Amino acid sequence: VQLQASGGGLVQTGGSLRLSCVASGSTFSRYVMGWFRQAAGKERELVAALSRSGGTTEYADSVKGRFTISRDNARNTVYLQMNSLKAEDTAVYYCAAIERLSDIVVLRASSYKYWGQGTQVTVSS
Repeated sequence: VQLQASGGGLVQTGGSLRLSCVASGSTFSRYVMGWFRQAAGKERELVAALSRSGGTTEYADSVKGRFTISRDNARNTVYLQMNSLKAEDTAVYYCAAIERLSDIVVLRASSYKYWGQGTQVTVSS
């Protein structure tokens, strides 16, 4: 599967952005999806993960209550709605996919097989 992420940009503290990741080349509903981010000089970290059906989600503590991950299997797209953005949310955001038979979430970056190209999110204070 190929992943194409978009929607990043420059936003002020407290603002919102919605990231999108469109999948192509395979049956999207087979894949568990995740959003990760990597800030300059830091390791890549999980932001949110979503099961195949969209019924199970998991979030990093730092984004709980502010970010929402969702998917539209008919549109082959996973979204990350980001509200109340903070300067510490500044990073390159990546979507990722791994095929799984079960309707579970996957939390480790090393478990994901497919990655999008990344989209920059910059939050100015």
